[in-house]
Amino acid sequence: MYPVHDVDAILLLAMSLASKRRPAELAEIIAAAELTQDAIPPETKLSDSFYRLSEYGLIREQDGGYALTPDAQQIVSGHARKAKSQERIHDIKEKLADFHLSGEHEIILLTVEQIAAAIAAHQTTKKSAGKNLLMPKPKPVVEPYKHPGQRKPFKSFATRRRKEG
Repeated sequence: MYPVHDVDAILLLAMSLASKRRPAELAEIIAAAELTQDAIPPETKLSDSFYRLSEYGLIREQDGGYALTPDAQQIVSGHARKAKSQERIHDIKEKLADFHLSGEHEIILLTVEQIAAAIAAHQTTKKSAGKNLLMPKPKPVVEPYKHPGQRKPFKSFATRRRKEG
């Protein structure tokens, strides 16, 4: 695939996060993209990326949402579990550079207005009191380890009786 853009790798990673069990809606993909990068890419770049990736047969429109094709799932998979998002994006970009177009595919045309509306919908759900499942969970507070010497010694019933009597 020539040329490879950062937004393409971000979009593939976001779609893999958002469409695990079913095709993801555009707002869910935007939320996943923000989760991976802590920022949302510009609307024009996202629109171009949807066009490029669908032209190469890596994403498809399905049941009112968007899903990865088997070729794209192969590109996105194969990372270490603890790999950071930047490392994953770099690996995806390398695999995209080696990917070659095979056949013709249905092109997804998204307007800048559609993407802007999805970003606005994501921003309003982020501000609402509802629970967003794509946001990272806070880590629990770990209490310091208590050494065994800090506990009170065990006194059996027999020793207490001897001291009392």
